[in-house]
Amino acid sequence: MSAATTLHAQASHEGTVSTPPASARPGLVMIGASTGGVQALMAVLPQLPAGLPAAVVVVLHLPPDKPSLLVELFAPLCALPVREPDDKETLQAGTIYMAPPNYHLMVEADEAANAHFALSVDEAVNFSRPSIDVLFESAAAALPHWSLVGVVLSGASRDGARGARGLALAGAQVWVQDPVSAEARMMPSAVASEVPGSRLLPLERMAPALCRIFEVERATRKHDEHGH
Repeated sequence: MSAATTLHAQASHEGTVSTPPASARPGLVMIGASTGGVQALMAVLPQLPAGLPAAVVVVLHLPPDKPSLLVELFAPLCALPVREPDDKETLQAGTIYMAPPNYHLMVEADEAANAHFALSVDEAVNFSRPSIDVLFESAAAALPHWSLVGVVLSGASRDGARGARGLALAGAQVWVQDPVSAEARMMPSAVASEVPGSRLLPLERMAPALCRIFEVERATRKHDEHGH
């Protein structure tokens, strides 16, 4: 599946006895973070390779009254294109999407089983808009046949814990930054306690682990390619 390929849900076949491997299903990686999140994302996003057969959606708690500079910050460093999604925009594999400030970001599936984004100005959840819980819960409900990975990084709230539990119940993988390495431990610790099957990983192992799941080679950071 190329980076320009539209992700679509694949219908399950009656009578199958096993779940297709992650590389054979549409993929969605969701990453939530708050305090200390920018530094944590710096250790993960630039290591993802071009052509990753999954969309990557990032929810970072941001001040609601200021523009986000995440696209400008990460685009020069990443092999994948980085952008903010529009309402009703179809998810594309091999793209990093940054949730815009002061909007909840959700994913939905239409009647043709294509996935698209939905933006909402509903009330804050866990004092946050965008909320990690809202994104996670929407994906668990809308995309049951996808290969879903929910990742929670550094943060100073419990946002993401309830949504991560919902993802796990839907059969998704839940990964957590090892709280020992997090600038703010509350968020990853909350998920680790709420989701017993969650996987604790140091930041430097997250991108290689995603590459193994989706069967692609790890990227070389752009600034390394230029000798910086």
